[in-house]
Formats: sequence, C-alpha cells, structure tokens
Amino acid sequence: MPTLLNKNGFKIFFYANEHPPAHVHVIKGNGWAKIELVNLSVVYSSLKQQELKSCLEVISEHEKEFLEAWYEWFGR
Repeated sequence: MPTLLNKNGFKIFFYANEHPPAHVHVIKGNGWAKIELVNLSVVYSSLKQQELKSCLEVISEHEKEFLEAWYEWFGR
C-alpha cells in the first residue's frame, strides 16, 4: 500500500493492485474516502464535511505528483 502523503491527520494512499481510473484512498480517524484524481470526484466518503473539504484541498495541491506516482507505479 504505497502511502503518498501524511498531512493534517490524513493518510493518502493507493493500493498496490489498484484499477483505473486513477484514484486515492484517504483515512482520517474512523473516516475514509475514495477520490478520483483527474477530476477530484468523490466516489465515497464517510469523512465529516469539513474533513472532506480539507482533504480535497490537500489532494488538489498534490494532484500532479499523485498522478505521476500512480502512473509510475502501474507503468502507464
């Protein structure tokens, strides 16, 4: 499970055997989310609304490097 970033209590990662489209998983406390990287679409979230907003801001700031890591890992 490659971890991309730990920031503000969020652990942002993807699984080693993922599938397209490029996305990340986020854990904070007991909440989690799945976010598509290209359009920052929320696939699922049990995070509190403010946590989700903060999470999306962090992912937006690092979107390019997360996509690069995704494509490097999966060889695309």
